[in-house]
Amino acid sequence: MSVETPAEETVESSETVAPVSRLEEEGDVAADYLEELLDIADIDGDIDIEVRNGRTYISIEAEGSDHGLDSLVGQDGEVLEALQELARLAVLSATETRSRLVLDINGYRRGRAVELERIAKDAVERVKNDGGTVALTPMSAYERKIVHDAVAALGLVSESEGEGARRHIVVSAG
Repeated sequence: MSVETPAEETVESSETVAPVSRLEEEGDVAADYLEELLDIADIDGDIDIEVRNGRTYISIEAEGSDHGLDSLVGQDGEVLEALQELARLAVLSATETRSRLVLDINGYRRGRAVELERIAKDAVERVKNDGGTVALTPMSAYERKIVHDAVAALGLVSESEGEGARRHIVVSAG
């Protein structure tokens, strides 16, 4: 495991100011939990921890040609989302602090982020060319954040609409 963080830094998030040491502790607890899970499942993987932007990011990559980790991503990342929630619960149990950690397995989230940025760019182009608004398909809160940031960087406005599993983004000129 490796941890990449500047020493004695405080990270600002939209909810609170979290000391990096607390985020590192979250990463250690979650990584220990995930390592035990991998051992039980007899799946090999390298676990890395990184603290950035007020969050702990944990990535698990396959060792060599072992693709057993792919089963831990599941269809459309559903298993990955469940494992992330279990890791967050492990952190809550150990630290009594709610975690916002993000788990990535075999680069699934990294690849999905690239895809979401393309979706945002396409929506912005459609709004600029045709006017009006463009409604995107429902996605998780984490994915909506990526799209909101991409749309804002491209100079347009986006809002989340809907409830629960139907929550989606609508892109407009403003």
